[in-house]
Amino acid sequence: MTTTETVHDRIGTARDELTTGQLLAVFAFVAALTFVLLFLQEPLAHDSMHNFRHAVGVTCH
Repeated sequence: MTTTETVHDRIGTARDELTTGQLLAVFAFVAALTFVLLFLQEPLAHDSMHNFRHAVGVTCH
């Protein structure tokens, strides 16, 4: 029988294995990305982020 790894399991693993500095770096990256996606909706920035999302495999439409 195989167990399925859940998001909760992955978060727990990250808490155990990442240092405080690494967690802060991840938080800063997510905050910056959120800012760009939510507030920088100029066509050029929007199009480049749209293409980036597709490049990393995010389906947005």
